[in-house]
Amino acid sequence: MLTDQELLRYSRQILLQHVDIDGQLRLKNGRALIVGLGGLGAPVALYLAAAGVGELHLADFDAVDLTNLQRQIIHDTDSVGQTKVDSALRRLTALNPEIKLMAHRSALDADSLAAAVEAVDVVLDCSDNFSTREAVNAACVGAGKPLVSGAAIRLEGQLSVFDPRRAESPCYHCLYGHGSDTELTCSEAGVVGPLVGVVGSLQALEALKLLAGFGEPLVGRLLLIDALATRFRELRVKRDPGCTVCGTPHG
Repeated sequence: MLTDQELLRYSRQILLQHVDIDGQLRLKNGRALIVGLGGLGAPVALYLAAAGVGELHLADFDAVDLTNLQRQIIHDTDSVGQTKVDSALRRLTALNPEIKLMAHRSALDADSLAAAVEAVDVVLDCSDNFSTREAVNAACVGAGKPLVSGAAIRLEGQLSVFDPRRAESPCYHCLYGHGSDTELTCSEAGVVGPLVGVVGSLQALEALKLLAGFGEPLVGRLLLIDALATRFRELRVKRDPGCTVCGTPHG
């Protein structure tokens, strides 16, 4: 049940007919894994905590650097030198002491990643490199857990939801194949702060929809954001039957 304090805290959200008391209870009982607490993970963690998602699992092995503060709004100047997980724990606890926070301060290997994914209801990939995205996707496919994937660099952003519970849903590998780890990172190519805020906020919204059970998640669709011209474009994405990660095995 929701306490009187929770009813008051989440009242504006509960007023929405798509959420209501039942949806808020689903959020309270929901568990989310956030992989990466940088530019994308910052707004994701803040909005999921504020919305009352009952259990947030935070994964990041990096420390806060002064250059992060231009866009990673969960951290502040006093956080510089701290682990991003500890900085986020402090901020999220102050924001909403009603929720439970779980920390993963070390890099997740195949086994620990699989266990971390298995322990939650939805995964949000807020990382900044292809190998991590591929590993997270494979773990989500293996565990049958929905994945909310976002990316942003320079003045361009992307967002999609991959849900292995739905037969028609592609996975990350269907869309990007083997990709390349030679892709530039924000530290090499730059990024404007509000763009990661937009992408991260949309990731949080998709996670709330999945957890509370309302709306139409961004499954089978890729949202492209052009921040320079302030344009949004949507592409249809189909599942690849021959995908080496989620495809049907033969033989």
